[in-house]
Order: sequence, then structure tokens, then C-alpha cells
Amino acid sequence: MSIKVADTAIIYPNVILGENVVVEDYCIIGLPFKGMGQEETIVGKDSVIRAGTYIYAGNRIGENFQTGNKVNIRELNEVGNNVSIGTLSVIEHHVVICNGARLHSQVFIPEYSVLEGDCWVGPNVVLTNALYPKHKSVKNDLKGVRIKQNAKIGANSTLLPGISIGKDCLIGAGSVVTKNTEDGVIAAGSPAKLFRKIDY
Repeated sequence: MSIKVADTAIIYPNVILGENVVVEDYCIIGLPFKGMGQEETIVGKDSVIRAGTYIYAGNRIGENFQTGNKVNIRELNEVGNNVSIGTLSVIEHHVVICNGARLHSQVFIPEYSVLEGDCWVGPNVVLTNALYPKHKSVKNDLKGVRIKQNAKIGANSTLLPGISIGKDCLIGAGSVVTKNTEDGVIAAGSPAKLFRKIDY
């Protein structure tokens, strides 16, 4: 088994790295979090963790995973195979990212979001989950976004809490999505409106 870990990287206990994993300079993998037990952190084989990336404990990450530089991945997420997360992106805790998802640079994914297989999230996309920011019960009312199979989210778009983006949808760049979209449509604008069905 060949694992390449830079001398400047920090790997905490309970981290399991698969075959042919590369961990570049100044990465930290398995960072403890508040209330942590004995959670394992798993990074599947053939993965590349690029310089400056922090991955907290309790993440279960599949094979052929790769990050850009300085990605921050909080605790207790489930990440499938063949997933890519771009430079300076932030993934909060309790997120599910399924096989083949691609997230470009500077994407923000908050708690309880679900990104289904082969979805594509453009640069500077922001998902939100706080229905009532700064309310005393805000943490009890968080609702993550769901991006369904093979949906594409254009650059600089914002998706509001609890929104579901339908299978195969295309959301135009710069959109603000305030309502669910059905499968197989193009929507764009602020607020985003249905443009037309996708021609397959």
C-alpha cells in the first residue's frame, strides 16, 4: 500500500486512509469536534487531499475523492465515490454528498443538505438552511437543501432553506431559488422562474 502524506500534514488518531491516498502540505485530517466520541475518519483509496485542507473527524469519504486547496469539511458527513470539492469550499456537518457530485470553487454547503449523484454545483454557489437567522430556536429549524440526481446549479446562485432542485434540472447563473423545481426543467432569475422543460 502506498500512501503519501506530506511532512507538514497532521493526521489524528482514528483516521483510516485507503491505498494510494495523497495528503499534501498543511492538511489536517481527523480534527476533533465538540462532543466527539470515538468516531473514525475514513478517506477512500486513490484520493487526493490538496494543500491546506481541513477535514474534521467522523467523515466517511469514498474512493477517488479530491479537493482543491484550502477546503474545509466539518464533522460527520457522508461522501460517496468520485466526488470533487473545489478550492476554498466549505462543507458544514451532517451533509450527504453522493457518488459523482462535483462542487466547484468557493461553494458553501450548510448542515443537513443532500447532494445526490452526479450533480454539478458551479463556483460561488451558496446553499442556505436557516429559516429564521438569529432567532432563539434557529438551530431547531434548520432545513437543508436537496439537489437531486444530475442537477446543475449555475455560478453565483443562492438556494434558500429547504429547497429541492429536481432531477436533471439546470439553474441559471446568478439565480436566487426560493421554491422547489420539478424534474427536468431550466429555471433562472431572482427569484428563479421556470424557463422551459429540458430537451433530452
